[in-house]
Amino acid sequence: MTRKLYDEDSHLSVFSAQVLSCAPAGENQWQVLLDQTAFFPEGGGQPADQGTLGSAQVLDVQETPEGILHRTDAPLTPGESVTGTLDWPLRFRRMQCHSGEHIVSGTAHSLFGCNNVGFHMGEHEVILDFDKELSPEEVDRLETLANQVIWENRSVEARYPDPSELETMDYRSKLDLTENVRIVTIPGCDVCACCAPHVNHTGEIGVVKLLSTMRHRGGIRIWMAAGAMALEDYQTKQRNVAAISAALSVKQEAAAQGVDRLQQEMQALSLSLKEAKVALAGEKTRNLPETDGNLLLFEEGMDIPTLRTLVNTGMTRCGGVCAAFTGSDKEGYRYVIGSRTVDLRAKAKGMHQALGGKGGGQPTMIQGSLPAQRAAIEAYFA
Repeated sequence: MTRKLYDEDSHLSVFSAQVLSCAPAGENQWQVLLDQTAFFPEGGGQPADQGTLGSAQVLDVQETPEGILHRTDAPLTPGESVTGTLDWPLRFRRMQCHSGEHIVSGTAHSLFGCNNVGFHMGEHEVILDFDKELSPEEVDRLETLANQVIWENRSVEARYPDPSELETMDYRSKLDLTENVRIVTIPGCDVCACCAPHVNHTGEIGVVKLLSTMRHRGGIRIWMAAGAMALEDYQTKQRNVAAISAALSVKQEAAAQGVDRLQQEMQALSLSLKEAKVALAGEKTRNLPETDGNLLLFEEGMDIPTLRTLVNTGMTRCGGVCAAFTGSDKEGYRYVIGSRTVDLRAKAKGMHQALGGKGGGQPTMIQGSLPAQRAAIEAYFA
């Protein structure tokens, strides 16, 4: 079996090992077995480490019955000694998040009796699922107390208790484990079975931030960031707030009020525009001509409800169809077509085949879009 150096020293980022075997694993990929490794294989909700073995890139790491296999982009020679180098910023980022998750989950368990029933570590956020709902006030309290544990710089201990000791221990675990159980302890906060590497002291995490929540399967789902991930999230949001405050000419702390004010102004303008469109439609309907044939109307800047208002009146003033279009030759046209004498649903397929459009509706009225030129549309209805 492969010696797990990451169990012995979670901060080991460069190591030497002997290549025990190397076998092809698909196109331009190989599976490499070492006598020892600091590369953590995927497990416990944490992705596998990345880095290099000699000049070969490590693409994935998985634990198997024969040992820990490293998938690389180049072969290595069995029997040779090779230097392994972890992508340390990535590993440390994940340790910050995983240790932060233990603090949040342990605190949620002791405070509110929540059990962690789901954990996923992504590139920009960590997802935690708990089996109880929490109020916004409880989530705020959870975040505050979790950060207090971090700032107290408590030790983070990982070890394999013997079976007799394990039987008497009270620890969190999603699985019913009986042997080779690794226990991670944060004194006064959490005792949990976990196979992943962690920080040595909680202060290395820096901060945890609970980003958002939603109800999930009778409990709560929490999106979290910690350490470097939390800093990146804050920097991104800070840039967005700064841009919003500059655009609205308000202080950053008043950005939300500025957006609210803008929304109210937009609602007022939208109501005024709607009233203007209704008035315009009324004026146009009063001036529609009467004809025994088809009535074609091309209107710029009209929406579908306004077109429908025109068509409802136009249907009463023509013997064929009343077709109203809005758009341009460059962007295409949206249409509403109505008739008291023609089954439009039956005719729509032929029109769409001829003009390349799509749409549908009832026998008396259809709506859709046409990519055709105005001249082609006029010719078709003529």
